[in-house]
Amino acid sequence: MNMNKSFVLKKEARSPQWRVVNAEGKVLGRLATQVADMLRGKDKPYYTPHTDCGDYVVVINADKIVLTGNKWEDKEYVRYSGWSSGKKVATAKEMKEKHPTQIIELAVRGMLPKNKLNREVIKKLKVYLGAEHPHAAQVAKEA
Repeated sequence: MNMNKSFVLKKEARSPQWRVVNAEGKVLGRLATQVADMLRGKDKPYYTPHTDCGDYVVVINADKIVLTGNKWEDKEYVRYSGWSSGKKVATAKEMKEKHPTQIIELAVRGMLPKNKLNREVIKKLKVYLGAEHPHAAQVAKEA
């Protein structure tokens, strides 16, 4: 083995796959770290930090996610419109009622690095409420 060469994955050489993750009964933070690693490609032997070498991830049953402790009442999602008195705060329970898919999307986004590659990687995340998703053809190719 020649130790004077380093491996760099080129954009043309990557071959992303489609993966399905069932979120039913899983803790939000643990699921988000697994999904973020899959999106970046950190679970592959040819991981390269500056290249998008990850897979497409489809998360199903997003409404059946679990939060430990009192996080349903205590965890707050804050957004600000830029206007005066434009700060909006929603608890995790309110987010689950109105936008249950955004809980997983925001958790995964927070675990990705804050750079230009993040914007490309987050586009490969697809989150759905039930067990049905429109990506069955792409996932069937993998098997």
